Amino acid sequence: MRAQRLDHLVLTVASIERTVDFYVRVLGMERVDFGEGRVALTFGEQKINLHEVGSEFKPNARRALPGSADLCFVIDVPVARALARLESFDVDVIEGPVRRSGARGEILSAYFRDPDGNLIEVSNYVDAGGSRP
Repeated sequence: MRAQRLDHLVLTVASIERTVDFYVRVLGMERVDFGEGRVALTFGEQKINLHEVGSEFKPNARRALPGSADLCFVIDVPVARALARLESFDVDVIEGPVRRSGARGEILSAYFRDPDGNLIEVSNYVDAGGSRP
């Protein structure tokens, strides 16, 4: 067995509504409501399922806590433009732009936190093709 791609991940959050508002406004994701009152965020071909702390759906991570994730998103605009957008939403940038290593090559990134304190990285591949190293 070999993993092929990531289908979805789960974030445990303090407030689903506050999280949805942030990711929709700041990162342009879309809210999806599905089975039994569940909520997710979608972007591209990926999905982030949301669990509110204390009301997690089963099964769930052994230590599901808000603010314990570190996520990197490849974005569709230059990082410099993303920095201006973040500023317009009063989002504090922790670091960036800085060069890092992504899954498919060198990336230019900026870092900030979501409402739960998760570390969010937004990136562009330096080589637009994003070829594997």
